[in-house]
Amino acid sequence: MAENSEQTVKTRRVFYIPGYDPIHPRRYRELYRKEGTEQARITGYDITLRPKKTKGNYGWNVAAHIDGVDVDAQVEVLVWSDIVRVSMSNSILATYRQLVQTAWVYIGSGALWRLMQLRKGPVIAALYPVGMLLVQLVIAILSGVVLYQALTYFGGPAWFKGIIGALGVMLAWAVLRWFKKNDGKFFAYYLMHDYAFGAATRGANTPALERRMTEFGEAIAEALISDVDEVLVVGHSSGAHLGVSILADLVRAGRVQADGPALGFLTLGQVVPMVSFLRDAHRLRADLRYLSQREELTWIDVTAPGDGCAFALCDPVAVSGVAPEGKKWPLVFSAAFTQSLSNKRWKELRWRFFRLHFQYLCAFDAPKDYDYFQITAGPHSLAERYAGRPASRSRIVKPVNKFTSTAP
Repeated sequence: MAENSEQTVKTRRVFYIPGYDPIHPRRYRELYRKEGTEQARITGYDITLRPKKTKGNYGWNVAAHIDGVDVDAQVEVLVWSDIVRVSMSNSILATYRQLVQTAWVYIGSGALWRLMQLRKGPVIAALYPVGMLLVQLVIAILSGVVLYQALTYFGGPAWFKGIIGALGVMLAWAVLRWFKKNDGKFFAYYLMHDYAFGAATRGANTPALERRMTEFGEAIAEALISDVDEVLVVGHSSGAHLGVSILADLVRAGRVQADGPALGFLTLGQVVPMVSFLRDAHRLRADLRYLSQREELTWIDVTAPGDGCAFALCDPVAVSGVAPEGKKWPLVFSAAFTQSLSNKRWKELRWRFFRLHFQYLCAFDAPKDYDYFQITAGPHSLAERYAGRPASRSRIVKPVNKFTSTAP
């Protein structure tokens, strides 16, 4: 393993691309601080977070002492939470309209059935908001009906029944509003907006997202001409496919120089097929195909079957049907939650599906060869750390995508 070789990274720039998340990026700083401290305690190294000294993207600096050497890393969050919040601002009625449209896009195109051939977990996660929103609608309607039946049980004039009917409708609406207000417990609206975001354009990026991705690319390009030893881009969940397109653009434009910092790309808990399997995801499929052949970077894809929200061990290039001859990336392997977490810890987290989707960014109490904090703050590049590491034998590479065109 790379840990046994000499230090090659003393300074690093890390760019973290979140998934579909409306929360302020300080959430990721606090997660890094808390979990990094715990992983350092377990594994036996030191990590200290300091305020970021430069302007620009939200972030923090990391001073680490790992394997007996010091490393300085600057972590930046590439924020698109404002775009997410705008997409989540729909009313109750608009959300139910989204439900119908999104279901039609995935079911009508056949994408849903093909996705089920890969992993059922993320498909069930995609169906959950549909089912939960329908259950909420049924409860709301039944509440209104029960109120009407109870208050008109002994009869009454038509005008009285009309008033009670209006009260029934008001109660039903109040129930729906209560569910929406308390979505932090149900995640139905949140997940519905998430899947609807890509389905609304059938896999194409919105103009606002394209502009933001260009800004992200500029920030990464600036780091690639700096004097750091490694530039590491981390794409989590939906952030993984954004990272694919951002880096493909930079490589095509010749902005990744051979004599510059090493470029690493780490995708965690990716859900690429949810987008690449849609009809108009031409750009993403073209970028997947292009990036999978390039020598300018090292691309490592880490998932885990224990993460029911990710397409675990699914090679995103191969399953999307765009793998070229001479395909080089990504190297796909498992974070092996059931092995890298103690039995006690695994039992605590097993049914906390959304928490497990973030486990890649957290501490493992029985770590194997995946350690997020050594990757982002350790003395070896991503390429060195996993040089010679075989891909997981159980990875899925069968192309099942119906839509494989890379141009409109």
